[in-house]
Amino acid sequence: MEFMLVRFTENQMLLRLQAGLFSLIYLVFLLENLIIIFLTILDQHLHTPMYFFLRHLSFLDLCLISTTVPKFIFNCITFTESISYLECVLQLFLVALMAGSETGILTVMSYDRYVAICHPLHYEAVMSKRTCVQLMAVSWFNGGSLGILYSTGTFSLNFCGSNKIHQFFCDVPALLKLTCSQEHATITVSVAIGVCYAFSCLVCIAVSYVYIFSTVLKIRTRVNQSKAFATCLPHLVVVSAFLLTGVVAYLKPPSNSPLLDLLVSVFYSVVSPTLNPVIYCLKNKDIKSALVKSCGMLKAVE
Repeated sequence: MEFMLVRFTENQMLLRLQAGLFSLIYLVFLLENLIIIFLTILDQHLHTPMYFFLRHLSFLDLCLISTTVPKFIFNCITFTESISYLECVLQLFLVALMAGSETGILTVMSYDRYVAICHPLHYEAVMSKRTCVQLMAVSWFNGGSLGILYSTGTFSLNFCGSNKIHQFFCDVPALLKLTCSQEHATITVSVAIGVCYAFSCLVCIAVSYVYIFSTVLKIRTRVNQSKAFATCLPHLVVVSAFLLTGVVAYLKPPSNSPLLDLLVSVFYSVVSPTLNPVIYCLKNKDIKSALVKSCGMLKAVE
């Protein structure tokens, strides 16, 4: 009827500090992504395909971290470890949905940069509003399909023995260690489909950037080269951090170190989404000017 999520420590004082730290990270994360979402909605200059996808990436990050961290903070505050069977099913489904959708959005963003840099004269025709909505819908559909595959495949197995999940949320590798089913065909196929999906997205991103960098290197002025690199490098950093840590979490050999599993999962499910707004917006002049403009409007209203 329920599972037990592992704790980082049994010391109540350290658990309180842990809850405080994760609460601070979560609040900063909420603020970062809500600012991006509202700025890209309210500022007319940010109504472009690039910021349309960035807004949806921020929303997906918001949903991904909100699926796992609040429950973890609640358990730390109340000194409990339990998560109900249905909560675990829902958590696994939502994590797979958000992670799959985010992988799709990151791939679409690389295609958007490819069209903008390699075919600038056709950019508005290719990346029309209708096309952007369709690409976003396909990403959500792929994420939803992975969520259904992973959750049904995992919970179609029989669980016996220990109910303690060596993870801070319900994740497929940790749950597979608790199953007593001899055959894992369903979940093996599901994970294989997920890996193929992630790999195909990674190949599409790599191909896009081969064309992008070959075009950028042909640009004669360093100023224009710098502008092109400034829009592409943050995306590459985000893709590398998210996909590589996700692949490590799902494909690494089973280890006897729960702490290592926890650290890998924390990085791809908490740290990577939290850093996304910082990476994208640290040197983004459009976001900075929109933020300054919004602050000025708030002061004028006061």
